[in-house]
Amino acid sequence: MSGLPALIRVGHKGADAIVAGNTLASFDAALHAGVDMIEFDVLAERPDGDGELFVVHDHRALARGGAPTLDAALAHLRTAAFGGIRLQVDLKRQGYEPRVLDALTTAGLRERTLITTGEWRSLERVRSLDPSVRIGWTVPATFGERSAQFALRSLERLLRAGLPARAAERLRAGAIDALVPQWPLVTPALVAAVLGAGGELYAWTVDDPDVIRRLEGLGVTGVISNDPRLFAAA
Repeated sequence: MSGLPALIRVGHKGADAIVAGNTLASFDAALHAGVDMIEFDVLAERPDGDGELFVVHDHRALARGGAPTLDAALAHLRTAAFGGIRLQVDLKRQGYEPRVLDALTTAGLRERTLITTGEWRSLERVRSLDPSVRIGWTVPATFGERSAQFALRSLERLLRAGLPARAAERLRAGAIDALVPQWPLVTPALVAAVLGAGGELYAWTVDDPDVIRRLEGLGVTGVISNDPRLFAAA
């Protein structure tokens, strides 16, 4: 993390509020806005994990067409312009972990990538395939903003109470390297537990400069935003 600012500025899907996310143009917009890390989604063409790998959030979006392949996205992100940018690769389903790792290796981007997902078995598989690759646990596990909001309303009190200890336990066991919680779950106790266990904490998805300032004050590692221009405002 040498040379990075105190708060790592992460562009969600690139810069989804500026240019449609999970596209090469959105990655360019995120770079122009001054991010330190670019987050994007990876999904297999078929629900069983087979078929081409695409940079896209869900199969409904994939059916609309226009999603870049993972190989095309990585070829773009390996160019000199993105040389100082870290990557957060979010796996939306299980079953294609080895192919993602192979693609990152071929592109020479494996060492600067954090692989994240809410699918615990997927994290376990990535860890078993390559113990050196950095992985992050997304909380709550969700496949869309609407379901995320429902899950958060249903589980927020339970998660807030039990998450710090559970996250610290998994970090100390080496099962994960980072926690990636939805931002309302972030409390001083959670930040202390994660950082105290030697992990990183990335809060998603924050589109309010006041919230960015508050999270930075709590000491989170990074904030994920649809509009990375807000980091300057914060």
